Amino acid sequence: MPIEIPAVVIDRLPTYARALTFLEDQGRDVVSSQELGTILGVTPAQIRKDLSYFGRFGKQGRGYNVRRLALELRQILGLDRQWSMILIGVGHLGQAILTYDGFQPQGFIIVDAFDVNEGVVGSKVGGVNVHAVSELREYLQKRQVDIGIVAVPADEAAPIIADLIAGGVRSILNYAPTSVPVPERVQIKNIDPVLALQSMTFYLKNGGVE
Repeated sequence: MPIEIPAVVIDRLPTYARALTFLEDQGRDVVSSQELGTILGVTPAQIRKDLSYFGRFGKQGRGYNVRRLALELRQILGLDRQWSMILIGVGHLGQAILTYDGFQPQGFIIVDAFDVNEGVVGSKVGGVNVHAVSELREYLQKRQVDIGIVAVPADEAAPIIADLIAGGVRSILNYAPTSVPVPERVQIKNIDPVLALQSMTFYLKNGGVE
């Protein structure tokens, strides 16, 4: 049976890849797990354990080849190709996402956007065409989309996510302040800054992190 890789390990891989890319840009050829752990705030043992799920990298006492490991991690994460995305919800948050220039260099391409506001439908935001959300189902019947980004109010999220899943979208980044159950075959990530702030206030109230 294939080894089940914990979700927390998958979540750490992009931070490893980003740190290695930074080191490569600095002209570094080799890095130890100790140094990589110091950069990321992770123990060297944790890094070695995480990487061991995917094979053998580096040699004891010699460290990791920065360029090779960065390339391997990008391939493992599927970052060696482009991924098509659509955005639903072109409010303040949606517009910020559409004009953010950090997606495309990493292979994430927002190809179209959707909204209910007639004032924005038919326009372009960040160079992306905005369509009526009523056209979403028909759009997905004609086009393959890898990732859907949901940036709508909480009470509008569930039907939008249902339409995305029905249209064959298997990965969803949900900025709506609500959790929506999805089938096991669908990967959903909920991004809610308010929840993050609420957990931070616990530490502020109780005198910080020990």
